[in-house]
Amino acid sequence: MAAPMLRWCCSGRRFAFARVGCGSCHRRGPPTGSTSNGKRGQSSVAQQPHITAQKPRKGEPEWAAVVGLEIHAQIASNSKLFSGSQVCFAAPPNSLVSFFDASLPGTLPVLNRRCVEAAVMTGLALDCHINRKSLFDRKHYFYADLPAGYQITQQRLPIAVNGSLAYSVYVGRKPSQMVTRTVRVKQIQLEQDSGKSLHDDLRSQTLIDLNRAGIGLLELVLEPDMSCGEEAATAVRELQLILQALGTSQANMADYEIQRQINELENGGEILNETRSFDFKLGCTVPMRDKEGKQDYRFMPEPNLPPLLLYDSGSLPSGADPQQVINIDQLRERLPELPRVTRQRLVQQYGMLPEHSCVLLNEVGLLEFFQNVIKETRAEPKKVTSWVLNTFLGFLKQQNLAVSESPVTPSALAELLDLLDRKAISAPAAKQVFEELWRNEGKTPAQIVAEKKLELLQDPEALEQLCRSTLEAHPDVVMDLKRGNPRAINKLIGLVRKATLGRADPTAIKEVLERQLSS
Repeated sequence: MAAPMLRWCCSGRRFAFARVGCGSCHRRGPPTGSTSNGKRGQSSVAQQPHITAQKPRKGEPEWAAVVGLEIHAQIASNSKLFSGSQVCFAAPPNSLVSFFDASLPGTLPVLNRRCVEAAVMTGLALDCHINRKSLFDRKHYFYADLPAGYQITQQRLPIAVNGSLAYSVYVGRKPSQMVTRTVRVKQIQLEQDSGKSLHDDLRSQTLIDLNRAGIGLLELVLEPDMSCGEEAATAVRELQLILQALGTSQANMADYEIQRQINELENGGEILNETRSFDFKLGCTVPMRDKEGKQDYRFMPEPNLPPLLLYDSGSLPSGADPQQVINIDQLRERLPELPRVTRQRLVQQYGMLPEHSCVLLNEVGLLEFFQNVIKETRAEPKKVTSWVLNTFLGFLKQQNLAVSESPVTPSALAELLDLLDRKAISAPAAKQVFEELWRNEGKTPAQIVAEKKLELLQDPEALEQLCRSTLEAHPDVVMDLKRGNPRAINKLIGLVRKATLGRADPTAIKEVLERQLSS
């Protein structure tokens, strides 16, 4: 999960709070400058937030916000990083624990190839330099859910360094006012997860579940290049989309902790330096372990793991077993279309606005829904885009539903748009049909149109007669129109549509009325 270091400032108050994994730290007082002492445990975004102070210009806020991120993403793998234990969410406690996970004497780590490939692919997607040689280290600290007394990580020489993550943010009130910004990726490293401590305050006891112990993590450190929480959230969302596109992590993230810390500070509380876990059932974070005071992790080389060597096509040893080596070039060829490329393709292929392509990707499942509608309808892509982003997404938001929970299928929406495209129904009638579809009564758009008698009036002579009768029956509105009131024509259109029970196309009505008025 993301580790945002946020600084919110107003007169007389300066706050900074951060989060690592599901942990957080809090510092009060004015910024003292950027801090780094070379030790990972003491100079990371979490332990020593990157703070930059500049003399404000006249009229500017006293301090500028600076946000850095440290993110732990669980690798999508069937087994753990250094053991063959299965990875399965919500399994019974302590049912997926190998001898190595429990740190029994004599057990040795065996590196999971899938986890290494996931780290390399993530590094390539973020334009990182992939180190041909990386090292593993032991990070020491004592806690009950860490049986070995240390975690295996990559503190000295990580697998990937010096990358970048581009993301788009809105800089004005209009959706079209978007700019692309970049945050530097300092490093990506492999790390094993710890177990889980379950604190039972009622019985004053702590229970340990080691199912999570040893699960492979990607730790991504982003430099403090962002200026607000919104930017940080946008960057995290972009990273989430990249990880999901690569298949290297499910990247199920939650930003609850940020709001919790804000509420705590605004109510006069203090943010403790502690590790917290996200409880999916409660929908909030719960404390796991105290981390007050400076940590000395006593990093040392991992003696049971040799250096991790990676190759490209040019340096691959002759006769090497493909199952025993990792070829960076082969992994590069396997990279899927990344989110930024997908957005560019949508803009070019369908002529949509860049901000529309962003919404399609940011809403889980919405792009797939849109593409399925496009495949099944003859309507123009711009009309499909409008219906999906305005009508369909609007209904989802109103009822707080995910795309997968929608009662309207892509096929049903495609059929509705076909009816509208061939002028079988009017736009208002199409909205009425969509509302009926949303009630999920198992009817098709064509059946709803027939039952509600929503077909457009197809008889030109009948429409001509209705328009003529309306003009004769409302001479005051006609006079108002001739005096220069442009709104009067809309009233006449409404009167004709009322006479046809909404079965006439407003555009066709307007054409007939204007022709009759000018004759």
